[in-house]
Amino acid sequence: MRILVDYRPALRERTGVGEYVHELVRALATAPSAALDRLTLFTTSWRDRPTAELAALLPGVRVSDHRVPVRALTWAWNRLAWPPVEWLAGPTDVVHAATPVSIPARAPVVLTIHDLHFLRHPERMRAEIRRDFPRLVAEHARRAPAIVVSSHYTADDVRRTLGVPADRIHFCPPGAPAWAGLVRARRVATTPGHILFLGTLDARKNVGVLLDAYARLRARVPDAPPLVLAGGVSPEAQGWVERAGHPPLVGHVRIAGYVPDEARRDLLAGAVMLVQPSIDEGFGLPVLEAMASGVPVVVSSGGALPEVAGAAASPVAPDDADGFADEMARLLDPEAARDASARGLARAAGFSWEACAVRVRQAYAAAAEHAA
Repeated sequence: MRILVDYRPALRERTGVGEYVHELVRALATAPSAALDRLTLFTTSWRDRPTAELAALLPGVRVSDHRVPVRALTWAWNRLAWPPVEWLAGPTDVVHAATPVSIPARAPVVLTIHDLHFLRHPERMRAEIRRDFPRLVAEHARRAPAIVVSSHYTADDVRRTLGVPADRIHFCPPGAPAWAGLVRARRVATTPGHILFLGTLDARKNVGVLLDAYARLRARVPDAPPLVLAGGVSPEAQGWVERAGHPPLVGHVRIAGYVPDEARRDLLAGAVMLVQPSIDEGFGLPVLEAMASGVPVVVSSGGALPEVAGAAASPVAPDDADGFADEMARLLDPEAARDASARGLARAAGFSWEACAVRVRQAYAAAAEHAA
């Protein structure tokens, strides 16, 4: 089977969507079915090119890279449904779109839907996600022969909200990172020194409530570890940035900005705990990464986070700053932290990229059969 995967979200600073695409194609390239498939990664950008290491990392995978302005191509695809991707990348049997909006193609297109937050809060979105996604997603989802989701929460949401039959929705959760064992080993020789948040600083991530909770924690535990906020800083985060520079948070909150892979691992190696207070999540990859690394987690009850954490955490309502402060204070106890770490490791062991690749490959086969 000739498979074309939209690799564009993984070209630059990878958020959860980009990480999912990158790790998925790595797993597809080494899966038993790889001998029967020809895998192509499709990228377009005027300035960003695939890294030189990509070909070495994925031997046998073709990269179809085009110096085309991504905004222009996206506009043409979303407004004109033209040109077909085969004009740029060549013939293929199935196309895997990395977003809920389809790619014009002659071949069947598998969609990825991580969440539908953009439908509930379009005012929080930017660019084509705000302009085009709400207008197109229902139509594109209903005509897609297969849809990949990363959680049962999103599967139910897609079925109820978009009216997609359950048999066309494929549950394909991501896997624990291959580097987690190295982080665990480093944690044995390191004294954890900070509380960590990983994710873009935007309204959905609920950073304001996290700052409220952390201020209350410090009032109760004056020597509580500092809080590190690691992730891209959105325009709406300016108020939180200013707040972190004033009492009682000044000197105790560090805004690290986007962190590349190695720095992310450093932060996990030194974390007392990870706190993810999101209002809504389609999965919550940082929670899985933390659990696999032996880092205790505190999660909200927003979206799929309770599903991902399982028995490793007691979810807190997103608006409950006192509840988050209580959970953070509890995990500062070494015995409670050890217990939470063990439960997280057990939970993370059930997620693998190899299993994800098998499930996604089944979605491709279903899409190809549907088009036959």
